[in-house]
Amino acid sequence: MAVKETKGKELYKKIVWRKLVLVISLAVTCALTLLLDISTGPSQLSLFEVFSTIISPNHSDPVTHTIIWTIRLPMALMAIVVGAALGVAGAEMQTILNNPLASPYTLGVSAGAGFGAALAIVLGAGVIPYIGEFVTSINAFIFSLLTCLLIYLIAKAGRMAAETMILAGIAVTLLFHSLLALLEYIASPEALQAIVFWLFGSLTKATLLKVGITSVGLLAVVAFLSTRVWRLTALRLGDEKAKSLGINVEKLRLEVFICVSLLTAVAVCFVGTIGFIGLVGPHIARMCVGEEQRFFLPMSLLGGAVTLSAASVISKLVVPGIYFPIGIITSLIGLPFFLSIILMKRRGYW
Repeated sequence: MAVKETKGKELYKKIVWRKLVLVISLAVTCALTLLLDISTGPSQLSLFEVFSTIISPNHSDPVTHTIIWTIRLPMALMAIVVGAALGVAGAEMQTILNNPLASPYTLGVSAGAGFGAALAIVLGAGVIPYIGEFVTSINAFIFSLLTCLLIYLIAKAGRMAAETMILAGIAVTLLFHSLLALLEYIASPEALQAIVFWLFGSLTKATLLKVGITSVGLLAVVAFLSTRVWRLTALRLGDEKAKSLGINVEKLRLEVFICVSLLTAVAVCFVGTIGFIGLVGPHIARMCVGEEQRFFLPMSLLGGAVTLSAASVISKLVVPGIYFPIGIITSLIGLPFFLSIILMKRRGYW
């Protein structure tokens, strides 16, 4: 018996070390994609010029300094932070809803943000007046939260059951898509062009201030979720088993839903609608480390960050000299991935 226990402990340690190595490997990959993203662009800058400008900004020439610190670095960092945020949001939505297809995009949060942004563009004013260039972002943020509140109120009638939340998300998505279509119909050609560009998703308006705001939201939510890892792991066993372990399932589901809502709202309000990152990141994590939240949470964060950072690089290479809308790239990557998830679900792999 003692021999079996010893072997079991050794096997568990090996599994834990393997998962740690995978997390560290993905973190290194994330750092490499960040450097590649900063080094890629219409201006042909060498790696030496990029590194020297980042390390010694005061000793670089003005043009290179502007390219790196005003354009490339904010965009590259925003790709990492937003990708990480959407990866975490998608992972925890899938956990609390027990559904591999759940994500901020499929549950309507992005649709609400899109409608809020379109409303600001068409009317030329937001919910909160006198906020200048942030009017579209603030409107998108507020309507993202209103979307989540609407989903919560509908789901509350069903005692926060996973099925009710999914159906509520579908209903809210259809509602905001209809309202968005109405706004697009009455919008001027200039406003319509701005709406379409925002809905495509883009990193071109990223600034270090916006990166900082998004990073604070990400760190706060991840810190909170880290205190719930064991409860979230137990929730994957099913509601009844989680309740038998003394977990208040309804309260946990509500807490996580609020966190995910805030995180998604902060992420999409600055960059527009970026789909499928909340699906791809968690499934990369699930295939590598399984469902244990100690590893699943950081792996989903890194998976989302790497995916969006890689998409950012591709968006600059599709048409040389042009920044392609990143939302289009992520959709092209995500669509086949989405279909593969459906097939895996039908075959019982998830």
